[in-house]
Amino acid sequence: SHTPPTLTRHIFNSIASRPDSFCNYLNLHIEDWGNVKLIYRHYATLYFVFAVDSQESDLGILDLIQVFVESLDKCFCNVCELDLIFHSDKVHYVLDEIVSGGMVLETNISMVLESVREQGKLGKSSLRMGEGKQNDVYRR
Repeated sequence: SHTPPTLTRHIFNSIASRPDSFCNYLNLHIEDWGNVKLIYRHYATLYFVFAVDSQESDLGILDLIQVFVESLDKCFCNVCELDLIFHSDKVHYVLDEIVSGGMVLETNISMVLESVREQGKLGKSSLRMGEGKQNDVYRR
């Protein structure tokens, strides 16, 4: 049984050791998951990996990764590792707009970005409302 860090390392080592000339699919046996297909894209220093079963369309998942990366690129103006680390909540918002419960919800990048912007507005207004209530407590 792999712990999450060792599983991540195992998947990364399996993919990173492959030459760029190889295809973006890799069948792998993972102890707790069984046989899975890893479909990935390598962009500069970032790897985006989806672990799927044999029923998924390879090209469909590659397209999904492309939509995800393009959406992140537009959210962060050229996404990099630091964006993924320090803004993981926003990364999850983007992914949640594209996929939920294993089902693809949206692949239109403009619609994904609009939903993420709306989520950001809600978050900011919620923070402002919370600050107002906090100030009321201090005034009493």
